[in-house]
Amino acid sequence: MSNAASRSPEGDEIPPPSDRAKHLPLAPRRVVDPPELVPARMINEVLFCERLMYLEWVQGEFTDNFFTVDGRAVHRRADRQGGALPPPPAGRDTGGEDPDPDPAPEPDDQPPPYKARSLWLSSEALGMTAKIDVVEGEHDGRVVPIEYKRGKPPDVPEGAYLPERAQLCAQVLLLREHGYTCDEAQLYFAAAKRRVSITIDDHLIATTRAAASRAREIAKAESLPPPLIDSPKCYGCSLVPICLPDEVTLLARSQVGTQPLSDSDETDEDERPALRPLQPASDDQVPVYVQDQGARIGVSGECLIITTRDGDKREARLPNTSQICLLGNVQISTQAMRALFERNIPISFFTTGGWYCGRATGLDSKNIELRLAQFRAADNARICLALSRAFVVSKIKNCRTLLRRNHPQPSDVVLGELDQLARKAADAESIESLLGIEGAAARSYFGSFSGLIKGAAALSRDFDLDGRNRRPPKDPVNALLSFAYSLLCKELALTLAAVGLDPLLGFYHQPRFGRPALALDLMEEFRPLIADSTVIAVINNGVVTGSDFLRSPTGTALQPAARRRVILAHERRLDQLVAHPVFGYRISYRRVLEVQARLLGRLLLGEIADYPQFRTR
Repeated sequence: MSNAASRSPEGDEIPPPSDRAKHLPLAPRRVVDPPELVPARMINEVLFCERLMYLEWVQGEFTDNFFTVDGRAVHRRADRQGGALPPPPAGRDTGGEDPDPDPAPEPDDQPPPYKARSLWLSSEALGMTAKIDVVEGEHDGRVVPIEYKRGKPPDVPEGAYLPERAQLCAQVLLLREHGYTCDEAQLYFAAAKRRVSITIDDHLIATTRAAASRAREIAKAESLPPPLIDSPKCYGCSLVPICLPDEVTLLARSQVGTQPLSDSDETDEDERPALRPLQPASDDQVPVYVQDQGARIGVSGECLIITTRDGDKREARLPNTSQICLLGNVQISTQAMRALFERNIPISFFTTGGWYCGRATGLDSKNIELRLAQFRAADNARICLALSRAFVVSKIKNCRTLLRRNHPQPSDVVLGELDQLARKAADAESIESLLGIEGAAARSYFGSFSGLIKGAAALSRDFDLDGRNRRPPKDPVNALLSFAYSLLCKELALTLAAVGLDPLLGFYHQPRFGRPALALDLMEEFRPLIADSTVIAVINNGVVTGSDFLRSPTGTALQPAARRRVILAHERRLDQLVAHPVFGYRISYRRVLEVQARLLGRLLLGEIADYPQFRTR
């Protein structure tokens, strides 16, 4: 692909990747050639949106929304393989391939028309492959492919839009290549319960062949196609949370929000570049935590069955579950694990005290390009330092903001010191220097943390904090902070794995056996905003009291009942809506974590030049 500035399908110019991220290493991203056979569905998508095609076919990205789930329901019957077409008439060239790799025996008394469902055909000569929903055929070899669609037929002269017609044209070409006579194709629109015939002419055939060639060309390119600009096609696209079209365009054009913001900036919230609300602000699915020691988790139908040691049973519906978190000695059956993995629901394991141990998931992300880019970047000292600066500066600034907002009389000395340390972090010349700056900022910040405790909790001696300590924590506040950080680290480890990054390979936190270094990197700027804020809230609101802790000469730990209340507070904080400081729209903190992780991926792939720091005022 040329390094000249490219244009989106809407005609707007976007800087080329080489100009967007000049600090990234210029190394080939591909290690193998893309497959030569283009699926008919990708022919549909390359005509609809080249970026969508690349994300789904080359990088293996996909996520569901209402339309895709409803579409699968429409295809449920068509996806059940059954029936068989008769062999093509004698004398026709089948290209050396059987039209059905495993055809069912043809009954002698089966009347025409013949019907086959979920028929898969391929042709190296055409360079195409397709799984056809339904094919109806006559004894003379004349067949009609039928593609199912969930909606209603559009009011256009051709009966359907070009991408759908090209998809059907590819199926027609494959059937002809296998020796059948195929002059037309049909679309079945489930909402209208009506078939629409599609004419296959020379112009449509030429367009389909050109689209297949374009798909192969894009797949061999070294960069993701630019996003559509303000296109109505983005509405309803299930890959919008992965593609981030408006966010990437904004950052690629202006890099708004990537420079450090001073506390004197008084930009009104209404002046932020509010982007289109293309994705939901929060998630409907919720995590399930199980901490009753000796509990067992099984599965029955669409429900997880959680049985305590005393025999009490509770249910959790799989469609409403985002993740499973097991604390301590909790057993889960193989059948339940398989059901979770089939739905891409991860399982997180903690110690009884809440220390994050690891995770179990189904298949990893298919986006090998992103992981290769992460590995190259982690081996580049300049990139590691630039990202580390961004993480530490945001953390210090957000700590300062938390003190300003919640401390009744914040010390001007402490605020000034944090501001100065943030400026030093932005100019740090090594990660070792950053570690020292971050340590100094932490001492200053936690030295004032006790001033955030209010009400009855402030009058007692239970929540006095004399600096940060851990492994194990020696006082209730540190016990709460450690548990909150563990929950946040788990959340980011799962998010990073879901977007295709390796949680163990960081840029600021260096790799260490079993440590989710990248999760620790990204959580730096969210420690004060999510974890510390949760701790302050549970203390000041009386959710936990001094009697909720087990104390010993070696450390302090939360009791199970109090731990449950802290988990609920943590989840409420993640579900709280917040205005994104760069993009202006309101989304939950849980969604913010995903957006930041995906934007880090866009930086690693060269689409944007700087990490957009998440900083509140």
